[in-house]
Amino acid sequence: MEISAVKLIYFSPTQTSKTILEAIAGGMGIGAVSHIDLTPPDAATRDFGELTDEPAVIGVPVYGGRVPVDAKERLKRLKADKTPAVLVVLYGNRAFEDALLELKNLALEAGFIPVAGAAFIGEHSFSSAGMPIAEGRPDADDMAKAGDFGKAVIEKIRGLKQINDVPALQVPGDDPHRERNKPADISPSTDEDVCVLCGTCASVCPTEAVTVDEIVTTKGLECILCCACVKNCPTGARVMNAPPIMKIAEWLSTNFKERKEPDIFI
Repeated sequence: MEISAVKLIYFSPTQTSKTILEAIAGGMGIGAVSHIDLTPPDAATRDFGELTDEPAVIGVPVYGGRVPVDAKERLKRLKADKTPAVLVVLYGNRAFEDALLELKNLALEAGFIPVAGAAFIGEHSFSSAGMPIAEGRPDADDMAKAGDFGKAVIEKIRGLKQINDVPALQVPGDDPHRERNKPADISPSTDEDVCVLCGTCASVCPTEAVTVDEIVTTKGLECILCCACVKNCPTGARVMNAPPIMKIAEWLSTNFKERKEPDIFI
């Protein structure tokens, strides 16, 4: 198959999934790269049209061993017609569990043909200076491996006479998938002494859970705990200090220090 363009599709609140997808595309060596960003709130209602031409690289983070609910619902809005797809999940050095299999099932339902999959490691949303969890990932080594993965993917696709020739992609995971963590009324908080009401936190929230007026307010039940607001706050006013989350962060930081490497399925 001849490939002249590639489309990157991602839900990436902290830009980690996007970063890895761009490295994979770089390894594929294709100059024409377009993006479909499923992160902004309007992606929940956008019409993406039918994706029929260039192959897609689809990436999402892993939340509790699953594809995030909001990412799942936005992925369901995609429609393809036997379009080759490379599937990628990013997890915080614990485990990706059922997420890659779930992403594969979503891709198949949308009309994609999965040709390869991978699980990369990214800095955990709950990571902080005091409790680092995969801090700084993806790093230079991860990016190099993403590029190598991209090279292997394009060789596989170009070796196909037609998309129906690709064998069924095998990835780990259980089906039915593990039960999701129940939503909780928890969110980052704002230190009003250093907050300048710039609105960055609201602009990067994928679910519009944050509102900035005379103060910053957050709807806890709509917050997906991605911590995009924390990572992007220019003054450090947004902090994740909810006791249940801090307990989880301490457990992750203590028990998952050993470096994990990307898993590739091709």
